[in-house]
Amino acid sequence: MATSIPGAPTPVPDAAAAASAPSPSASDAPTLVPETAPTASERAARRSGRALTIVSSVGGVILAGIGFTGSYDTLKTLAFDHGFGDFSYAFPIGVDAGIVVLYALDLYLIRRHTPWPMLRTLAHLLTAATIVFNAAAAPGPVSADPIGTAMHAVIPLMFIAAVEAARRLVVRASDIEAGRDSQTIPAARWALAPAATAALWRRMKLWNTASYQETVQIEQERIVYAAMLQRKYGRGWRRRAKADELLPLTMARYGLTVDEALSLPRQALEAEQLRAEENDRLKLEAQQRAERRQAEARIHAIRTQGDIRAAEHETEAAVDAARASAEATRTEAEVAAEAHARIAQETARAIESADAAEARRRAAEAEEAAAEARARAAETEQRAAEVERDAAEVRARTVEINRRFAAAEAEQARAEADAAEAQQRAAEARRAAAEMELRAVEAEDQLKLSPRERAVRKVARLILARHAGQADQLPLEAITEAFAVSLSTASEYRKEAAALIASGYRTH
Repeated sequence: MATSIPGAPTPVPDAAAAASAPSPSASDAPTLVPETAPTASERAARRSGRALTIVSSVGGVILAGIGFTGSYDTLKTLAFDHGFGDFSYAFPIGVDAGIVVLYALDLYLIRRHTPWPMLRTLAHLLTAATIVFNAAAAPGPVSADPIGTAMHAVIPLMFIAAVEAARRLVVRASDIEAGRDSQTIPAARWALAPAATAALWRRMKLWNTASYQETVQIEQERIVYAAMLQRKYGRGWRRRAKADELLPLTMARYGLTVDEALSLPRQALEAEQLRAEENDRLKLEAQQRAERRQAEARIHAIRTQGDIRAAEHETEAAVDAARASAEATRTEAEVAAEAHARIAQETARAIESADAAEARRRAAEAEEAAAEARARAAETEQRAAEVERDAAEVRARTVEINRRFAAAEAEQARAEADAAEAQQRAAEARRAAAEMELRAVEAEDQLKLSPRERAVRKVARLILARHAGQADQLPLEAITEAFAVSLSTASEYRKEAAALIASGYRTH
């Protein structure tokens, strides 16, 4: 939590910051403000503004045309006098048009947010050259006729003044469109306090803040905060104050405001909580995956054991049925054979005396019936052998099922080993994430980034770590909770983080 100092004045944001700060109610439910009709004074101001725009635009074009025409004739005559020959007609165009082209390129690069100061420097050199050339075109030495020299020099000055006015307008419009406040340090401050102003200018460049008022406000808050600490602790206040209370003074060289510096401990605690929650989530997911694999292995083992028991029961039933059938067939064959043999013997004895041939025929039939009975008994034995083979196959399948069950148990053991290895990898990933976070913070300290740039980089690291670089998958609520900002600011952080990732930013 930020430490407040009794009696310390509350910093009041400037009007621009208050206007640009998002309202909580506006982010939740946008309110439509009805447009009111402009008053008479506003209509008059608009008419006068349009009239001034038209007059300045037309006058600027006419002034530039006059300056270009006068400079052209003067430079053409000067070029003929110095032996340029026919090239004298193109020489003035090359000089004056070069100024226009260089200024146009400078304005174009400014609109594309890639300014190159060298272009403006070259344009200024050409401007100085054309002024010197026009002044030198006056007859006689410069000291002999200073008025004529000034008259020749004032013509290109009008042209340059028009171009510089257009450049200033375009630069200001570009700054407003980009949301930048390019206020410069007043000249009076440079004259009254050059050393302090130089230090302030240095901070503006180091902190990448173009607003003079914002930089002054940050410096005032820091001075007031130091005065309140001295009032609270008295002499030796730097030694007696707590480390968290000295953060605004320690982090002043990095461009942090008093509130931002005091919120650093809270942000660090929230970041640590987020990392702990992420580690717990990864650990829980690894444990759930291991439990699912163990449950699946148990289910598979139970199903395998059931299949084994069912196969054993089916095999035993088939073997018992085959044995019973074989026994019954063998018993029937033996009984039939004995019955036929007795019948044949009795018949032979009964009719042996009467008809020996008929008795022998019937004995042969009885013998044939006995042979058939023996054949059926042999067939029954063969079927019993086949049943025995089927039983052997069932026993082989049982052995195979047992082998698969053992393989399933081995697979379960491997799954448990994989779960342990996954937990170890998760721990290593957490250590690597902590090391990368530490390196990223050290790199940001070395680069002396602003708080907003640090926040954007932290959001980029969250996107890379949790969502594989997909910025849209990171909820805005997570950003608002992590940085205590509004939803609109969180959306801007996420957009800038996506652009940073697209430009090649990585955590390694």
